[in-house]
Amino acid sequence: MQLPTPAPSFDDPLAMLRACHGRIQAQCATLRKLQAHLPAHGCDTQAQQAAQAVLRYFDTAGQHHHEDEEHDLFPRLRATGNAEAAALLDRLLTEHETMTAAWQGLRPQLLALTEARAATLDAEITEDFIAAYASHIATENSTLLPLAAQLLSPADLAAIGVNMAKRRGVTLSPS
Repeated sequence: MQLPTPAPSFDDPLAMLRACHGRIQAQCATLRKLQAHLPAHGCDTQAQQAAQAVLRYFDTAGQHHHEDEEHDLFPRLRATGNAEAAALLDRLLTEHETMTAAWQGLRPQLLALTEARAATLDAEITEDFIAAYASHIATENSTLLPLAAQLLSPADLAAIGVNMAKRRGVTLSPS
């Protein structure tokens, strides 16, 4: 019997960011299921609960994830002076703006579902949101996180982990 792999901790902030990407992908999968569910079942309790779960995730954990990157990871990577990192960070920040705009288009529709004021999601808005995240996550997992592991010092990573914990109201015990 294989034991489950323990969840990453704030001691390994890059693994936590990668795990968050997995949770974002799961929420995007929920959006796709919700989109398929609505035409057949309307805005039933299951649809309302799914919409609420997606809203809750992207309003809290999803926001924290972007802050982790924009306030902690990206500035430390930029400070390394690495040209590849700088170009990548410019691209990723632009993608963050695109994803934030996509969320602002999708969020009111999800809110309407949670309140049973609507029974549909705009397919184009939903797919644009999902596609933006899928592409962004692929780049971060394949390029950003390995580059960060290569360029950042243990002290940088420890500071990022502490700030990630604080952002979530977690106090770390001294090592």
